[in-house]
Amino acid sequence: MHDSSRRDRASRLMKAITIPTALALSAVMVAGCGSRDSDTASGSNAKSCVDTSKDTIKIGSLHSLTGTMAISEVTVANATKLAVDQINAAGGVMGKKLEIVLEDGASDPKTFAEKAEKLISSDCVAAVFGGWTSASRKAMKPKFESLNSLLYYPVQYEGLEDSKNIFYTGATTNQQIIPALDYLKQKGITSLYLVGSDYVFPQTANREIKAYAKANGIEIKGEDYAPLGSTDFSTIVNKVRNSKAGAVFNTLNGDSNVAFFREYANAGLKAADMPVVSVSIAEEEVGGVGVQNVAGQLTAWNYYQTVDTPQNKAFVTAYKAAYGAAKPTSDPMEAAYTSVYLWKNTVEKAKSFAVADIQKAADGVSYDAPEGTVTIDGSNHHITKTARIGEIHPDGLIYTVWDSGKPIQPDPYLKNYDWAKGLK
Repeated sequence: MHDSSRRDRASRLMKAITIPTALALSAVMVAGCGSRDSDTASGSNAKSCVDTSKDTIKIGSLHSLTGTMAISEVTVANATKLAVDQINAAGGVMGKKLEIVLEDGASDPKTFAEKAEKLISSDCVAAVFGGWTSASRKAMKPKFESLNSLLYYPVQYEGLEDSKNIFYTGATTNQQIIPALDYLKQKGITSLYLVGSDYVFPQTANREIKAYAKANGIEIKGEDYAPLGSTDFSTIVNKVRNSKAGAVFNTLNGDSNVAFFREYANAGLKAADMPVVSVSIAEEEVGGVGVQNVAGQLTAWNYYQTVDTPQNKAFVTAYKAAYGAAKPTSDPMEAAYTSVYLWKNTVEKAKSFAVADIQKAADGVSYDAPEGTVTIDGSNHHITKTARIGEIHPDGLIYTVWDSGKPIQPDPYLKNYDWAKGLK
């Protein structure tokens, strides 16, 4: 336990943080100690310092509020806070109000790991909601496992992973990438060019895409990577244009998408001739890229602002009321929002904030989310998701052109696909 003066100084620092786009999250550091949950990780002597003796309980919000990923992650932190505010207004979790301890991962995996350790060991949060890139998640994963805490990770990713200490509330491969490939195949696409950021998600996703392509008679015309945050795509776009591929599969992340699509448009490439399917561009990024550069292009997600459900209408209305009528919602935001409710529902099912109790109770926990009903698979800590292919319209919104019709069971290791055997 640390002394109260350190808590007071940390509290003043966190309250002084100003975040772009009117984030307006506050972090409250509570001094003193009372009863503590005494979880012990399997194979670890880590003890929880979560304080359950007071009327409030702390949770962590860990996102990139600065750096190349801020274009995507600031609004995910907003959505996390929206869920917390709604839960607190309705009475909290097991009668306790939630307090957010906010940290900035600064678009840097090492910083994510350091801040995760701080949240767990110093701030004593009951759970952490955060991360975007797979690099950030993989950097945090050992911290949550060795310190026996819980991470709720809200972004689609490459699969081939599971952890007792992580709940994956974005899509895994068979809920996003494979449906996108199936859609392209159905549309008669016989060749692809792969473009991605140079880190684990795009590289692993493209290995999966190449395995799928080999099994389905699709030719890979080329494969290029750019450093995360890169703004020079002249060479890559020139290679894409000369390849005459049927479509581009885009796994770029962050503001690299801005540079790529502007160069794509400048090169005279059009969605009607060589469509780009993106798995990391949502409504929030469309404005940054410039809708004139991406109108007509395709995306693969599980949620769009335009999804027609009562739950989504309520979510969109609440988000715009909190952050501005012009602010769109997006898949990662919705998954982050849903994460907090899934955690709440699991805590209430377990009647406990303890990690071991939550892990034991998680299987079958559901939530009627804006995207549709989602359910936790306790065997791998992923959730059921409805796949949706969308088209970006000139109004900046994304409209569903195909969906899976029902939630897809998560298969992070692609065990049900013969062509995926041998992928690691």
